[in-house]
Amino acid sequence: MNTQKLPHDNSTFSLTKWLENHWAIPAYSGWVLIGIALSFFGAASNTMAGWLYVLSGVLLSLLGVNFFVSIRNLKGIEIKRLPIKAVSAGDELTVELIISNLTKKSKNLIEISDEIPLNLSKKIINHLECIPAKSDIKIVSYYPTKKRGIYPWQNIQLKTAAPFGLFYSSRQKSVEAKAIVYPQILPLQTCPLIDNIGNQEARQRQSDKVYQNSTEGVTKTLRQYRYGDAIRLIHWRSSARFGDLQVRELETITGGEEIILCLDNSCQWEDKYFEEAVIAAASMYFYCSHQQLDVKLWTADIGLIHGSQVMLETLARINYGVTITTEIPTTPVIWLSQDINSLSLLANGSRWLIFPFLDKNLGDIKENLTKGIFYSEEISLQSQLQKPFNY
Repeated sequence: MNTQKLPHDNSTFSLTKWLENHWAIPAYSGWVLIGIALSFFGAASNTMAGWLYVLSGVLLSLLGVNFFVSIRNLKGIEIKRLPIKAVSAGDELTVELIISNLTKKSKNLIEISDEIPLNLSKKIINHLECIPAKSDIKIVSYYPTKKRGIYPWQNIQLKTAAPFGLFYSSRQKSVEAKAIVYPQILPLQTCPLIDNIGNQEARQRQSDKVYQNSTEGVTKTLRQYRYGDAIRLIHWRSSARFGDLQVRELETITGGEEIILCLDNSCQWEDKYFEEAVIAAASMYFYCSHQQLDVKLWTADIGLIHGSQVMLETLARINYGVTITTEIPTTPVIWLSQDINSLSLLANGSRWLIFPFLDKNLGDIKENLTKGIFYSEEISLQSQLQKPFNY
């Protein structure tokens, strides 16, 4: 059964929060004690019994002391935030706060909660028994992360009911923060999508490896041996002629070393598949980097991106359903998409990773242009990226 709040509920709640954040409001025990004190005062007025006046006066005094102390207890507190180190999804986010007591009196029984976004992690509440006068306390909290993203927030709430727990008071401190959660990186030992992209590129890399490992090559110039030079590069005939070790500088062969990973964020995705695609893109990017390949990332709204740090931050904030503003590269690419029809736009020799799509008609795919992997939920993403397939 659906219930609706009365119109005055929101205004009552707002008034209560305003009183709590600017003054103090009674706790449950405070309301009980107020009721008892008023009952004693009413009974004393009827019976004229002095001891009832004394009891009601003592109770009201306790309430008054708690009211003013709880307000004063939150004054003179300063909070600083240390920089938050970026982590990958699944790791713990470390948030460090420095709580400073600027007054000459200690602060007791304070509750501190960092208003971290709920979609990042659960809120953690820290309890401080005492902050000595003119001193600092460091609070370190660890938040488990599940999903990539860039999460900004700024509010920190201080709350106290000192000294008796009859009234509690809260204050909001604005301390800006930004947590960056990178996508998960899968440790790939091999990746056929990359290792075999473009027959020409594969042959070029193979020839480069043979060239680099050979003792014969195209000599650009000779120079004196320097510590750390490979022994295989020494030109012994020239060394004997000049009486000093001479080293060959070989011509550098380039070409076919650029890998472009394309994440098609212009189409409509299912959330779970898009997150898997982001993980795949990040994992293949680092695989290329470890293989010392010149790798770039392409997205529909930004275009080509180069550099691990820029790539990670881009994938941390990326969303799907954007308007395509840059052209798809005309060279062979690694294509990640949920749109099967986009395969016809790729250059010859491209490879792809296609996630489950609604249209099961594969007749439009040109087998001579593209080959790749159809994502399966039954097999882990890491296994699919490392599994060999026919070209």
